[in-house]
Amino acid sequence: MKSLFIVFIFIAFSFLTLAGSNTKVIKPKNAASKTMIIIWGKARTYYPLNYNHSTIVSVKGPGTLKVLTRERIQSQNSLDYTVYYSINGEQKNKVNFNNIYRDKKASFKDSKLGFPGRAGIFSIELGRGENTIEFWRGNEKPLIDSRFLFTETKEKKIKWVSMSPLFPNEPVSLVTNEEVYTYYRYTETKPLRVKVTGPTTLRVLNRIENHYQMKGRIIYRIQVKEDKAVMNTYQLSSVRSDVTVYKKGCGKTPGKANEIVISVPGGTHLYQIRPLDKDKNSILARILFPKNDVKLKE
Repeated sequence: MKSLFIVFIFIAFSFLTLAGSNTKVIKPKNAASKTMIIIWGKARTYYPLNYNHSTIVSVKGPGTLKVLTRERIQSQNSLDYTVYYSINGEQKNKVNFNNIYRDKKASFKDSKLGFPGRAGIFSIELGRGENTIEFWRGNEKPLIDSRFLFTETKEKKIKWVSMSPLFPNEPVSLVTNEEVYTYYRYTETKPLRVKVTGPTTLRVLNRIENHYQMKGRIIYRIQVKEDKAVMNTYQLSSVRSDVTVYKKGCGKTPGKANEIVISVPGGTHLYQIRPLDKDKNSILARILFPKNDVKLKE
């Protein structure tokens, strides 16, 4: 009987381990420092939130971003604090935590920091594609440390088809695993322009064009306008692709694709996508939308 109980515990533990296997710890892209917090005898890495500038987290959805925050407590009194966050350059969201006391099961590795407060936790549901989330603490005091966990979720399979932007973006043929795909080159002076009737969804696969002087990971920004109003701003990063090349050599190397997703509301809308970095090269894009929405294509 005892052995059966042990087997049951082992199976349950294995199931829980597998269930959480798609959850990973995310390090902020601009993390300048880290804070080690000991919880139940195990060290956990947290990152300070700032008041004047954002802490930037980038993940590819769909999925759930779990945010754990702990304030640094110097006394036995309870504290209140606020955290702000913004998704893809949209307006800030506010999360309040009240009457937070010291967590007696946690301690800072550096005792000079005081005592960690009990974890203030909230979750952010993120859609498909590249997502840039910025975080700020609401006030100069108290100081706040944060930890980020991302859990991927599966999305219903959809048949996607490609569409062309409005003139005059130059078509470029790229080869991936012996398949040829048409992308369109866009720049600051020649943005990508798409006219579509919703409701529908657009997937835009972006590949920065690397010239020989560009080394390592390249960070670049693009802006999306809907009917002349700024809709979103994305901060993306990419390295040279190992599997995709130009069908006709041009002395450049395409980067790995970064996908952004645009939710198109009802009615006909004009979207304009433009690079924001003057020091970066041109960008290649491939536009996809659901096959079931072909009738909505402008």
